[in-house]
Amino acid sequence: MKQETVELPVEILPHAAGLPLPAYMSAGAAGMDLYAAVKEAVILEPGAVQLIPTGLKAAVPAGYELQIRPRSGLAIRHGISLLNSPGTVDADYRGEIKVILINLGPSAFTVRRGDRIAQMILCPIPRIKLLPTDTLPQTVRGEGGFGHTGTK
Repeated sequence: MKQETVELPVEILPHAAGLPLPAYMSAGAAGMDLYAAVKEAVILEPGAVQLIPTGLKAAVPAGYELQIRPRSGLAIRHGISLLNSPGTVDADYRGEIKVILINLGPSAFTVRRGDRIAQMILCPIPRIKLLPTDTLPQTVRGEGGFGHTGTK
C-alpha cells in the first residue's frame, strides 16, 4: 500500500539555525524526531518539568494535528517523558513548537542543543458530531473499565 505524503510548511526560527530539520530515523518510523533548540544545556532534576523549544513553527493542514510524543529510548534509559503526552499542535496554531519534558527518573538529565527530545506524528482529525441519546447500544464489556478487562 502506498503511503500518502502531506506537505508541512515549517518556519525555522533563529535559535534553531544549524539544527537538522525533523526527520524519520528509519524507513518504517511513524514519527519524525524533534531537536532541542536550547542555547545552553538544561539540567532536569528528578521530578522537574521544563519547556524545551524546538525552534520550529508549522502550518498544520486543516483536518490534521501534529501529535508530540515521547521518545522510547529516553523513557526507558532515563525516565524522560512528556507531561502532556501526546501533546497536540492544532491546525490553527502558528507559534513555536515546544516540548514539555518531565524527568521521572532517579537521576538528573541534561538536555543539550541538538538532542532528539521527542517525536512528531501528523494525524488526521475527523470532526465529531455528537448525537444525544437516552440509551447506548449494549456490548459484552458494558461499563467495566479501569483495569476491568483481562481479569477473568
